[in-house]
Amino acid sequence: MKRHVIGISAGVALALALSGCGKGGSSGGGGSDGKTITFVAAKYDDDTQPYWDNLIKAFEAANPGYRVKLEVVDWEQMDSKVKTYVQTGQQPDVLNYNKFSDFARDDLIYQAKDVVSPKVLADFLPLFADQAQYKGAQYGLPFISSARLFFYNKDIFGKAKISKPPTSWAEVEEDAKKIKKAGDIPLGLPLGAEEAQAEFYIWAMNNGGGWTDKSGKWAVDQPANVETLDYLRKLTKAGLTQPNPEATNRKDVFNQFAQGKIGMINGAVFMRKGFIDTVDKNLNYGVAPLPSKDGTTHNTLGVQDYLVSFKKDDGKNREAVNKFLDFFYQKENASKFLSTEGFLSVTKSAGDALSSDSSYYKPFVDALSGARFAPTDNPNWSAVEGAVKQRIGTAVSGTEPKKVLTEIQDTAEKDG
Repeated sequence: MKRHVIGISAGVALALALSGCGKGGSSGGGGSDGKTITFVAAKYDDDTQPYWDNLIKAFEAANPGYRVKLEVVDWEQMDSKVKTYVQTGQQPDVLNYNKFSDFARDDLIYQAKDVVSPKVLADFLPLFADQAQYKGAQYGLPFISSARLFFYNKDIFGKAKISKPPTSWAEVEEDAKKIKKAGDIPLGLPLGAEEAQAEFYIWAMNNGGGWTDKSGKWAVDQPANVETLDYLRKLTKAGLTQPNPEATNRKDVFNQFAQGKIGMINGAVFMRKGFIDTVDKNLNYGVAPLPSKDGTTHNTLGVQDYLVSFKKDDGKNREAVNKFLDFFYQKENASKFLSTEGFLSVTKSAGDALSSDSSYYKPFVDALSGARFAPTDNPNWSAVEGAVKQRIGTAVSGTEPKKVLTEIQDTAEKDG
């Protein structure tokens, strides 16, 4: 699967550039010689490994004596891999991940200013740089970002005699019943372990819910979240989703949508290139705001991934890490990754280097300006996210929603 990206000129709503979200490669020991570093990269699709292989080859040619050992890890294995790296003291020099603040809390990673040049720091769009801070200091390096919107199959809608995409939860349910009656899968609901936290948050934020209250305190078990799960449970029990949402991962429903088998899903900006174009470039679909309970407020989910650099060998790895990261963030290299994988830019220069496809990407760009992000600046988010991935789906299959959310709230409050 691949994904596509939009370039955003610096003058167009400054922060409106997106990013988002394996196997192969060798993993090496540390950078004890000061010139050899290890890099663990997340696998976004089948183009990820070739991109990094080529970039590393170019980097090593431009920096004789320096070497990067690459390991590409599938997102479904990434959390357990990273946990093992940290527990065993085998952290890579550079990691591509979707969390950073627990590493910053434990003083495991460098601040951003210590591993990239001032020019690179100044190039990050403020929306993303602000999300990469812990206690007022930037630790994460914005890497990619993505926004989510509502995808619907126009042919399935036509078959079910639905004239427009739903705006409210009541309309989602009504349309789902019509689609089911017409013989298709109404709604893709991926609450499996791959990215259940994102799917749940999309629905919760459009019901006034979320992870924290206005003061920043954990509020996972708030009434709005319980109501959200009650609604999703109702859809599931009525057969208005694919079978077994609790065991279904995002990529599964994305593939089914691309195959024309599902009427509606909460999709991402990389849907077209990563899934639809590889299956059916002529798929007749539309993109709309995410439905909300009241049908008037439509929040979108913003997702950002990071690069972080671990402290090793009393700082002996810093020079090599700095050279490698500065090389990647050159606009030609960063923009090539985005266009290869299908995300939007987190830097001004990479955004300027890319061409715009306004007919498809503009709604995602516009939505991102007011997007809501997971609380990645809270060190306990890692534990909360893990609990959500493992437990939230059980609320639509058997366990009472309030009980599930209370268990996750307890996890959130364990460490702060």
